[in-house]
Amino acid sequence: MKTTKRTLLKLALAAVIVGTPAAAVAEDWEPTRPIDFVIMAGPGGGADQIARFIQSVAEKQDMTNRPLVPNNKGGGSGAEALLHVGKARDADHTLLVTLNSFFTTPLRQEKLGIDTETFTPIAMMGVDPFVLWVHKDEGITDFESFVEKVKTADGQWVMGGTGKGQEDSIVIAYLSDAFGLKIKYIPYDGGGAVAKDLAGRQVMATVNNPAEAKGFYDSGDFVPLLAFSDERLPAYPDVPTMKEKGHDFSYYNQRAVVGAPGMSDEAAAYYRDLFSKIYETAEWQGYLKSESLSPLWMNAEEQRAYWAKQVENHKKLLAAMEN
Repeated sequence: MKTTKRTLLKLALAAVIVGTPAAAVAEDWEPTRPIDFVIMAGPGGGADQIARFIQSVAEKQDMTNRPLVPNNKGGGSGAEALLHVGKARDADHTLLVTLNSFFTTPLRQEKLGIDTETFTPIAMMGVDPFVLWVHKDEGITDFESFVEKVKTADGQWVMGGTGKGQEDSIVIAYLSDAFGLKIKYIPYDGGGAVAKDLAGRQVMATVNNPAEAKGFYDSGDFVPLLAFSDERLPAYPDVPTMKEKGHDFSYYNQRAVVGAPGMSDEAAAYYRDLFSKIYETAEWQGYLKSESLSPLWMNAEEQRAYWAKQVENHKKLLAAMEN
C-alpha cells in the first residue's frame, strides 16, 4: 500500500447513534419451523459469540415460538454464508448474522453474483471496534515498543486475521502503511481461531475485537496496545487510539442481522419486532457494555442507506490496499 493512498483510508466507518428502536408490527405471521440463524464466520469469533448470545436471550425469555439455530458458515471470507442465505429455499426462516465481509466479500468476489441490496434489513445491533493485541510473552507493553519490534523483525513479523480483504486485513494494512511496517498476514475463517493462535503464539499479534480477546485478556495472556476507535474504550482506558497517534482513522465491524432475499413483508416485520425487543433487554444492553460494543440501532430504511455508504467506503479501502 502506498502512502499516497493513505487519505482513502481515513474513513470513520461507523458513527455511533444511540437510540431506542421502534418495534415493527409483525401482524399475525409466526415461524412454523426452526429458524436457520446463519453466521458468516467460524466458531468463537465476535459474530459467533453475538449470535449465540442473542439466541440464548430469545430462548431464555421465550421470545419466539421456534428456535434460532446457529449455523456457522465462515468459508471463503463469508462467501459460503452469503451463497447459502442468498439462495435460501425458505427465505422466511433464514437469517444472517453479519460483519463487514457482508460488504467486502461481494466486492472482492464478483463471480459470486451476490447483490447485498437484495437482502432484507432486519436489525443493526451495534458496532464493534478493533484493538491491537500482543501476547504478554512478547514483552511489549506499549505501541511504540510494538512498532520498534516489528521494524527490527525486518519482514518476519506475523499477524493473523479473519479472511483476506476483510476487516482485519484492512486494519492491518492501514497500520502497516501508517508506520512503515512489514507484516506477514495469515487469513483465518473466524476471530476465535485468530485469538486462539495468538494465545498459542502461532502468530505474533492480532487486531481482534474486544469480545474475541476478552477471555485471554482477563487471564493476563493478552496485552492491548492500540484501539481503532473514535475515542478510548471504557474497558481499556489506558489504551490510546490510532487518532491519538496522529492518524485520522477508526474502523468498526457491523453487528447486524439480515434476512434472506425474498423474505415476505410479514416475516420481516416479525423479525424486526423480535430483534427490537432483544435489543432493549437488559441482557443485550449489558452485553454492549461488557464487550465494548457501541449501540447503533437503525430502521430498515436507515440500514439500506448505511449499506450503500459502506459499500462505497469499502470500494475505496480495497482499492487503496491494492495500490
